[in-house]
Amino acid sequence: MPETVLYDYWRSSAAYRVRIALNLLGLPWRPVTVDLLAGEQAGADNLARNPQGLVPTLEIDGHSLTQSLAILEYLDETRAPGWLPKDPIERAVVRAMAHAVAMDIHPVCNLRVARHAVSLGATMEGWMGHFIGLGLEGLEGLLLRHPEGRFCHGDSVTLADICLVPQVYNARRWTVDLQPFPRVVAIAEALECLPAFMAAHPDRVKLAG
Repeated sequence: MPETVLYDYWRSSAAYRVRIALNLLGLPWRPVTVDLLAGEQAGADNLARNPQGLVPTLEIDGHSLTQSLAILEYLDETRAPGWLPKDPIERAVVRAMAHAVAMDIHPVCNLRVARHAVSLGATMEGWMGHFIGLGLEGLEGLLLRHPEGRFCHGDSVTLADICLVPQVYNARRWTVDLQPFPRVVAIAEALECLPAFMAAHPDRVKLAG
């Protein structure tokens, strides 16, 4: 069996999702750091792996995969942890929550986007605070439609939970006021107690590196 390798950066939300997923599955994997602050994502080696110049890239089962949600769905389909419900409606609900983070909040708060905004006169703190707060407001509303269970959708970890925790980490990093989002906070705190989430936390990964 080929070695599983994650091309990673400790503070990348997208890579954080994949670390959580690999830990939940109990898969052995080797991290390789791509230093985003040093610009290594735009280097020839990373571009050969990931033509978008991003992280993560996951080498697994003899294949090289990019885009965190595509990676998570591949792992769900090949390892069957049940991160997406079998019922089509419930599956759409979970995907909507995951996409609210990964497709609405994350793209505008991506480092290269935020840096460009700063070059046009925004402040990093103001930009992040505005869009993270706006996105979490919408996510809170989605979660309140399904208030049952400890996590985003019941009592089992789903794709939405794997996306939520890294986003809450970023919100805290940028000192976003989380008081208006009690459901988001409660779910994140429940998930952060799970060993797979704890081991994937950026601070722990940075110290290990």
